[in-house]
Amino acid sequence: MEIDRSRRQSKASEPPEKIRELLKEFQDILPDDLPNELLPCLTHQHEVVEEPGSKPTFRAPFRLSPTEPADMKKRIEYLLAKELIRPSTFPYGAPLLFTPKSDGSLRMCIGYRALDWQTIKNKYPIPRIDDLLDQLQGATVLSNLDLRSRYWQIRMADNSIHKTTFRNRYGSYDYMVMPFGLSSVPTTFQVETNHIIRPLLEKCMVVYLDNILIYSRDMKQRIEHLRRVFEILRRERF
Repeated sequence: MEIDRSRRQSKASEPPEKIRELLKEFQDILPDDLPNELLPCLTHQHEVVEEPGSKPTFRAPFRLSPTEPADMKKRIEYLLAKELIRPSTFPYGAPLLFTPKSDGSLRMCIGYRALDWQTIKNKYPIPRIDDLLDQLQGATVLSNLDLRSRYWQIRMADNSIHKTTFRNRYGSYDYMVMPFGLSSVPTTFQVETNHIIRPLLEKCMVVYLDNILIYSRDMKQRIEHLRRVFEILRRERF
């Protein structure tokens, strides 16, 4: 979890060791890896609601470069070990592909475009960015929360798991949790996050889709705010 985002440095504010002590106290919510089992169900799940008369979508797997299959196999084995996916025999099927990340590594993506076309979009209101910026007035310290594999913390609804099927040379698999690339997934994350941290919204936190920002007047208040946020995340197992 990344939390060090400051507008300015101040030697008179709380020393860095206060942050380290706080992270040590809450190290149970800052694991190095995901557990080898599905996380508990949260309040909201992601449901894929299709237009009336829609049929299962299917696209054949894409051709991969010579170096990509080994990476793909390793990632699929990881997802299976974490119980994030399961083998599938359903008629849906989206192709798997890789896109480059800024650090040169590859991001595994699922091409859900055909399914997205016939999905009824979630119309939950998304905050206006200018309204969110107004809330930051007077803050001198900003803390950005980067929740590890954030979408994988929210389950797919039972009636939608089979619609997430993706295919590759190693077989077909369903996602048990929200996959990256599926329509309205960021909105569902916003809904769940707003529900969990509602007591702190517009007091010291703003949420925009999958971006969470804590704003504080100074380093002392930052410690207080981070503690309150960590306590909520620990209680909700988020």
